[in-house]
This record gives sequence, structure tokens and C-alpha cells, in this order.
Amino acid sequence: MKNFIITIIFFVSVVVSYFIWDHSPEYIKKGGPLLVLGLTCLFMTFTYTIERFLVLRRAGGKGNVTNFLRSVKAATMSGNFDEAIEACRKQGGSLGNVVGAGLDRYKTVRGNGMDEKEVLEETKTAIEEAGALETPLLERNLSALSTIASIATMLGLLGTTIGMIRSFNAMSHAGAPDAAQLALGISEALVNTALGLTTAIIGIVLYNYFSTRVDNFREGIEETTYEVFQLLRHQKGA
Repeated sequence: MKNFIITIIFFVSVVVSYFIWDHSPEYIKKGGPLLVLGLTCLFMTFTYTIERFLVLRRAGGKGNVTNFLRSVKAATMSGNFDEAIEACRKQGGSLGNVVGAGLDRYKTVRGNGMDEKEVLEETKTAIEEAGALETPLLERNLSALSTIASIATMLGLLGTTIGMIRSFNAMSHAGAPDAAQLALGISEALVNTALGLTTAIIGIVLYNYFSTRVDNFREGIEETTYEVFQLLRHQKGA
């Protein structure tokens, strides 16, 4: 997702958060304007979640992965590299892009008079380069989710601290404590704590979920490219 789109979404989230806070029930509104930032963190968490779902879904490619691997391996074993490359192109995911890059380089250089070792080195380099391009796309914005979860926790703690300061200030008055200010401080502390913890929990769970999916993608790519590379290594006339 482009940075300017993220910036626009952030400012829209701030405006929407302020509107929600301003029109919330009184007991929530007593949480103070700090809730605007807390709600903004929550909306940004949802934004990055949707973006990651879309990117990882696209990275998974089209069709069944098992059928794709079977067709690529069969075509590679038979020496039909055009068919294997076309299968990678149709798959369209990260796996197809990396495997396709290796097969395309192998097909290109094997007829240039290079010996087998040089051809395989060129193929390996192409696979590594393609993998290096795909990995950042899979991992992008994961750090943002983690950062938002941390910020939400700190905002909740800050709101709690401010609320408790207000409460103790109300209790410090001579004579009877200011009941209204005491209730306001407690409400501010609890509402901010609840929102901060909720956002942090959602962010941490989603960060771990997406991190696991990225690791699975990476392991699948490494395993498949290794198998294809071994098939190419045993090609006759390489």
C-alpha cells in the first residue's frame, strides 16, 4: 500500500475517531480526548489487517498449489520448460514467480555454451534474486502492526495514569472528596485501559498470524525451489 494512501487513511481515521468519541455515551466520553488516538490505532490496525490479507491472498497465487507443483515438476522432468514456465506465470503467486524466474534463467543460459556448473549457478542466482524480491513484499507492514500494538498499550497506560492523577487530585481536597472528579478520573483510567488493551491484543494476535503465514510461504518457496533445482541438476544435456 502506497505511503500517501496510508497517510490519507490515518487522517480520515483521526477525524472518524473524534466523531465517534464526541458522540459516544457519557461514560465513554469521560475517557478523555486520548481516546481519539486509541481509536485511531484501532482503525489503523484494521487497515493493515485488510492490506495484509489482500497481499498474502494474492501471494498465494491462483489454483491449487499441489496441482501446480505436480505440473511444474512433471514438465521439468520431461524437459518441457516452456510448459513449466507458463504454469508458473498462470499461478501468479510468490511461489510461481520464484520458480518461474529460475526456470526461465535455466532455459535462457543452457543454450549459450555454458557448462553444467555455470548453468546451475546462474539458475540458483536467479532463484535467490527472485526470492529476495518477494520476501519484503510478504513482510511489509508487519512491523507497523507490531508498533501499533505497542503504542496502543502505552496509550492505555498513559490514559490510566492521567485518570488516576485526576482521581487522587479529587481525593486530596480538604473535607469531602470531589465525587464528580473522582468518578471522572476512574472512568478515564478504565476506558483508556480497556481500549488500549483491546487494540494491543488484536494487533499482537494478527501480527503473529501473519508472521506465521509469511514463514510458511518462505518455507514452501525454499522447499519447492530446492526440489526443482535438483530436477534441473539431473537434466541430461544441461
